Amino acid sequence: MNNSINRRTMTKFLKSSELNSNWYEIDAKDAVVGRLASIIAMIVRGKNKTNYTPHMDDGDFVVVKNVEQAKFTGNKFKDKKYYKHTGHPGGIKEITPEKLLEKNKPGDSLKLAVKRMLPGGVLGRKQLTKLKIYAGENHPHAAQNPKLLDLRKLNSKNLIRN
Repeated sequence: MNNSINRRTMTKFLKSSELNSNWYEIDAKDAVVGRLASIIAMIVRGKNKTNYTPHMDDGDFVVVKNVEQAKFTGNKFKDKKYYKHTGHPGGIKEITPEKLLEKNKPGDSLKLAVKRMLPGGVLGRKQLTKLKIYAGENHPHAAQNPKLLDLRKLNSKNLIRN
């Protein structure tokens, strides 16, 4: 019996000394927000790695540029609503992605989508800090030499067809 136990393969969990993070750059021009968010959440969480450990922050950094040019499918740009509550009676607030863009906060809709795909609690908040969102082409993370991730090569549905 002991011999059969020794032959089993056990799951190997990472130690904090074995963690390493890569940097990825994504161009969000004409990208579908929901599909983009699911790809980002997978990378930030670390699920794209073979040594994924659920209780560790072993994800990679993601730099998203041109976020103001990301697209919603259907009528979601005008009809989708994000709710928050102030904590006071009658304090529910709502905002649409269209109003967020008018307020010069184009990255908030993508950040909310990714945040809701990550686990709640301390680990999810720590993983969300690995997401860097910028409007326009320029970002201050060129020194990290991020690998360009082409959304079209992953799936042709990731980008809106014009």
